[in-house]
Amino acid sequence: MSLDLQRYAELFRTESREQLSAINRALLQLEEGVETVEPVDAVFRAVHTMKGMSAAMGYHAVAEFAHEVESLLDRLRRGEQMLSPELIDALFAAADALEAGVDSANEDAVQSPGMVDALQRLHDVAGGSATSEFRAVQVTATGALVDFSVLTVADAPGVLIRVQQTANAMLPGVRAFMAITKLRELGDVTAIEPAIEVIQSADQPQTFTLRLVTTAGAAEIESAVRAAGDVEEVEIRMGDSAVDSGVTAVPARRSTDVAGLLDEGASQPFTRTTRHVRIDLTRLDALMNLIGELVITRGRLLQLTASIDDAALEESMQQAARLIGDLQAEIMTSRMVPVGQVFDRFPRLVRDAARQVGKEVQFVVEGKEIELDRSLLDEIGEPLVHLLRNAIDHGIETPQARVAAGKPRVGRLLLSAARDRAAVLLRVTDDGRGIDRSGVLTRALTQGMVDPGTMQLTDEMLFRCISQPGFSMADRVSELSGRGVGVDVVATKVRALGGTVELKTGQGEGTAITIRLPVTLAIVRALLARSGSERYALPLTHVRETLEYGPDAVQRIKGRDVLVLRDEVLPLLDLRDVVRQSPGMEPHREIIVIERGDQRSGLVVDELIGQQDIVVKQFDAPRDGLALFSGATILADGAPALIVDVGSLFPGA
Repeated sequence: MSLDLQRYAELFRTESREQLSAINRALLQLEEGVETVEPVDAVFRAVHTMKGMSAAMGYHAVAEFAHEVESLLDRLRRGEQMLSPELIDALFAAADALEAGVDSANEDAVQSPGMVDALQRLHDVAGGSATSEFRAVQVTATGALVDFSVLTVADAPGVLIRVQQTANAMLPGVRAFMAITKLRELGDVTAIEPAIEVIQSADQPQTFTLRLVTTAGAAEIESAVRAAGDVEEVEIRMGDSAVDSGVTAVPARRSTDVAGLLDEGASQPFTRTTRHVRIDLTRLDALMNLIGELVITRGRLLQLTASIDDAALEESMQQAARLIGDLQAEIMTSRMVPVGQVFDRFPRLVRDAARQVGKEVQFVVEGKEIELDRSLLDEIGEPLVHLLRNAIDHGIETPQARVAAGKPRVGRLLLSAARDRAAVLLRVTDDGRGIDRSGVLTRALTQGMVDPGTMQLTDEMLFRCISQPGFSMADRVSELSGRGVGVDVVATKVRALGGTVELKTGQGEGTAITIRLPVTLAIVRALLARSGSERYALPLTHVRETLEYGPDAVQRIKGRDVLVLRDEVLPLLDLRDVVRQSPGMEPHREIIVIERGDQRSGLVVDELIGQQDIVVKQFDAPRDGLALFSGATILADGAPALIVDVGSLFPGA
């Protein structure tokens, strides 16, 4: 090859996984009985795109396998093949084999045993066979074969579209092919220059032109093209075939000079668009680290200049502080991605897990548009997998048991995301049997997890028990659960991310487990407090309000101090006791009302220092040290301070 494509291998795998997600979503729709051709078309388009990308990369085994699957799908689209549950299962198996092939793809690989088995299964179910030849043709939405080599743009009707790729486009041939595939979802591509085989095999950024017969408007066309990535510019001229385009139509011209047709000047009503740039995540991480250090320096400079009586210096410093704040906000926004990028892989997981244990589950996803910092999103997938699998195996009953209990035969499993001030809530809810409190209590008493006299477990105590390492209520170990590591993994991971876990359950009513996470881990707003000679930071996401320590607020009930706040009695903690400091003689103290979900408590400190943006630095706690801190930070005066893990201060943490 004239280009070292191996440098683009990871990009190929990333793009392929997106297509695999689309395949699984569409197959799930087919299995649910969606009575339209769109799911079949969606699977066909995704497999077709993967074939093109694999061929461009030189991964011939994956390309040939994709072509075989594509051929069967084409028969399905044409009505030559009947859809059946067995065929859907075979297509799921083919998707798994395709995923395995993508993960291990290289130029010299031959089709793996998994691919061979998946193909054999497809042929056994569908009958017949498909060829392994690649064709320089495109299948239109109507199923007709169009040979682009015999058409020119000028000869064809429709919307004229010119696409220019970025100068640093990665896998330009693959990107161009994906753009054309995206446009096919909007209508019929009737002509293209240069030829499709030339575009698909290109190893340099290119400009290509095509005609699209569609009713879509210019904005929708542009969005489809840009979805392929690495697009510098899109120019669109609407023709007579366009409807509701919002752009004045121009009579079609017959010309073989495509460049001249597109570059006649401002008199032509083209839609020009802005430039987008693809940025590697490592660069965003580097920017976040730099802005973190800049925030620390800003605080230090503000403190130093506060004692200097110079109006011009103060004005300049305040302006610099605002600019740093704006830069911080922009960088943090650029790192935010929708949780749907993780959620989209779970419908297939739920489907397979439910079938494995003989249960029927309706899986619902809400709030996929809610955004999280990329670093958090990469870490939260594993805990959610454990919660979903536990809900299916332990929570939702078998169809027979549900019917006997007067419930719908199909269980409901909900995965949702929502914003709550500066936090994101991820919740897994099922309508199953609920957690057996008496059974957990019996086992917890046996293992010494609760006091011998405990008669009932609250939700907090219940979660504390089931999140202990090795704790399990399963009578046997299955492929899904039973080893006592699921909830333990969730609690450990979420705590490491600076979040908390809350549980609510009712006998026969189901279970809801909520993960509360900060939007970002890098820079957070915190309340600074002093206890003795040490200063501590408490993230504002857990701070409700502050008030003075005094007889009007604090009372003594059953031998311990409590906080009476607007007819609510809250437990009171002293930060000196929490961090094992000796009692002090402070004349005036303060109370911070902290909260975790529905729980609230009062935390007594010696002094409130103020609010500050802090840069979170992870640290390894000393062995046998207190598990009270989620990280450390550097204050404006250069001194370090520990960040209190507020969740650890509540019962059940």
